[in-house]
Amino acid sequence: MAIEIIREPITRNQLRQIAEQQFGDFVKAVVDSEHEIMAIGGELHADEEVLLSEEAESKRECTWGINLYPDNAGEEWIEFDSMVNIKPQYGNRSRNVENPEIREKIKTIVKKLIRDE
Repeated sequence: MAIEIIREPITRNQLRQIAEQQFGDFVKAVVDSEHEIMAIGGELHADEEVLLSEEAESKRECTWGINLYPDNAGEEWIEFDSMVNIKPQYGNRSRNVENPEIREKIKTIVKKLIRDE
């Protein structure tokens, strides 16, 4: 599957279909917190991040890797875990997204771009 930049909302069912084609129960995504878009469909978060930087002029300090579990709800649906999140120069020293404000922004963007059927 090719990596796609999501600028307009898709459904959770569409996301579920992408998950089934790749990892089974989840989709890797990179969210651009500045442009409020995300890339999905890559095998690696790094590939999605590169596509965002090349095609959407996303800045490294604004891109955050997450995993989306379309069959889960609540806090279990978004996992903040990616190697691309290790950005000590921007205050993030782990695979997690440490800043609670950035985490909330990511959740808002995901909610805007992934609709519940």
